[in-house]
This record gives sequence, C-alpha cells and structure tokens, in this order.
Amino acid sequence: MSDVKIINELFDYLPHRYPFLLIDRVTETIAGQSIKGFKNVTANEELFNGHFPGQPILPGVLILEAMAQLSGVLAFETKGIRPADGTNYLFGGVEKARFRRQVIPGDRLDLESKIVADRKIMMKFDCAAYVDGALACSATLTVVEQSS
Repeated sequence: MSDVKIINELFDYLPHRYPFLLIDRVTETIAGQSIKGFKNVTANEELFNGHFPGQPILPGVLILEAMAQLSGVLAFETKGIRPADGTNYLFGGVEKARFRRQVIPGDRLDLESKIVADRKIMMKFDCAAYVDGALACSATLTVVEQSS
C-alpha cells in the first residue's frame, strides 16, 4: 500500500489541471489491485452556474471522469511510469454506467477503482462513487495507454 497523495502530488500522475482535475486526494493505493480517493464538491465550481441554476447537480459525465482519473493514477502506479516518462492514459470506454443518486455541492464524492483486466496498452476497472456511504454511480471503465 502506498502513501496518501495530496493534490500537488497528483500533478505528477495526471495532466489535468483546474477546472478539470476532478480528484482532490488519493487515500489508498494497492498497485496492481485497487485505489481509493475523493473529490470535494463545492458550490463555487463554475459548472454549477449552468447545471442547474437554483438546483446544482454534478453532471454524471464528470463523476465518470473523476473515476477515470482515479483509475489512471492506479494504472500509472501499477505500471511504474508517469506522464513525465512520455506516457499518458486516455479514457477509452465506459460500460454498465448506473447513476443512483444526485451529487450536489457540499457532498464528498468517495471514489473506488479495482483492476479487472490488464493488457499491454489497455486496463479495465470496476469503479464506484459514494456519498455518505450511499452508491451514487457505478461503471466499468477502460483506459488506454498513449505514448508520445
């Protein structure tokens, strides 16, 4: 198990930056197996100006993106590489996505990802997102390695 990764350390794993870095912290990593982390959903995020005025809801596609980013960190940890090595992981696919509850400002979105397949340039993950222990979203996601 590796140490907690705070936001500044995530910059070594993901090319994303504000406003599209959707993970605030990694809390547990078991390379080759699983990862856990979270995103704090705050009312001052720009997207809530339009989704939806008076009833802010985190878009489901951004929940999927947060799970994909977390899965990308696990892929890098598992393969022992980083973007600085000339490799990146791109979101390659989504299967069986299910949305169970709304995610709103003030929620902490707890994220989990487990490796279910590891091929040469592709990895598949079973992912879940929770708010207060209640399942908000689940999906099987694929990331694909891209070398520069």
